[in-house]
Amino acid sequence: MAMIIAVGFVSCRNYKELTKAPQPDTKKLVRDAAENSADTTSLATIPWKSYFPDAKLQALITEGLEHGYNMQVAMTRIQQAEAGLYMSKSAFLPSVGAAAQIDHTRFSAGKKGTDVFGYYTNLNSLGLSFSWEADLWGKLNNQTKSKYAAYLNTLEYKKLIQTTLISTIAKSYYSLMALDEQLRTTKETIVLLQKSTETLQALKDAGQINAAGVEQSKALLYSTQLSVFDLESRMRQQENAICVLIGRAPGAVERGSINDQIIPATMNGNVSVRTLANRPDVKQAELSLQSAYALTDAAKAAFYPSFSISTFSLGFAASGVSRFFSPANLATEIIAGITQPIFSKGQLKGNLKISKAQQDEALLTFSNTLLVAGQEVSDILFTYKSLINKNEWRDKQVESLIKSVDYTQELLKAGEANYTEVLSAQQNLLSAQLSKVNDKLDQLTQSVSLYKALGGGVQ
Repeated sequence: MAMIIAVGFVSCRNYKELTKAPQPDTKKLVRDAAENSADTTSLATIPWKSYFPDAKLQALITEGLEHGYNMQVAMTRIQQAEAGLYMSKSAFLPSVGAAAQIDHTRFSAGKKGTDVFGYYTNLNSLGLSFSWEADLWGKLNNQTKSKYAAYLNTLEYKKLIQTTLISTIAKSYYSLMALDEQLRTTKETIVLLQKSTETLQALKDAGQINAAGVEQSKALLYSTQLSVFDLESRMRQQENAICVLIGRAPGAVERGSINDQIIPATMNGNVSVRTLANRPDVKQAELSLQSAYALTDAAKAAFYPSFSISTFSLGFAASGVSRFFSPANLATEIIAGITQPIFSKGQLKGNLKISKAQQDEALLTFSNTLLVAGQEVSDILFTYKSLINKNEWRDKQVESLIKSVDYTQELLKAGEANYTEVLSAQQNLLSAQLSKVNDKLDQLTQSVSLYKALGGGVQ
């Protein structure tokens, strides 16, 4: 009885206590970040609806989370992992089945065996059969731990798909609005170039400039008009891409203006390792490592003896069917044994070597995932700061170019400047204005990238 209790206790260990795996070195993962400091603000804990206050963007993200095919695929993976975990947990329980058997045996008798197959016996049986293996050394428990880690891994995969989807939708939405603003700026520039061309034509008619100036002005106008078609084509493609992301047929996408978008609050570089641990890909790598260690422990346990009840049956057995279910015909059978592997064609050793190699691989993958996460955050933080520093100088550049266009046009009318200076100033102004739009887009994009890189978007 004591042995049965002990066996039952060992078999019922808590598989949710995952195997502890060694942790890689996490020092100085983020470049120039203050060590041992708390985050000034944790973007990862901000719900995505608070981080993206634009109502139209929120509607697109919600639609993507509900109808996007990548999210649906993630849910099916969770269901598969749940089924695998259920099967693994059931390994602790005995197998129970209903069994019916008819045993009819014929044999010969007599000295010369002339009565061939003349004698026979019948045995009919009906009942329940049980089989069970005790998890003395934790083999089944460790296999279940691996399945449990795999299940948690699918939950993190869903979070990874969710954060990636939110990030991609937000970036695509901002890019679409940036194209809108670039198109608006380009059309405004076309109007100014048309007026400039008319001015140059009037000056030519007055004999102040030659025809070359007029034609160069027209060429710049035509070049600017041609860019409209490219922008409109890119806008259509961006709309279609967003529709596919959210599981919708290609079509128009309602959006706001990029000028109304506010750059979300960001961090000042104090990123702790705890923040990086919020990333789903880091959690996935850690869970894969724990799963690998659990499978190694299970492979080690396979070398030890196994105790099992291969057959335990209870039912009725009799040679005939008359009064078959009477108490006199009750029958039971128990077959139990202990098996110690001695020679298994190298399978147990080979399986252990494979498990250890996979364990080492998982540890290296986890270490590399942390390293890449630190690099990603480091790059984004520095790029974001650089973009913010551009704002003041970009505004000054645009302001100076606006004045330059006005001054050169006045000087041209006064005969103190040539047409090439006017055309150059107008071209430079358009380029600076488009660059300013790109600066705003880059800032918004980097803020989204930082949010995702720190594990934001799962709430």
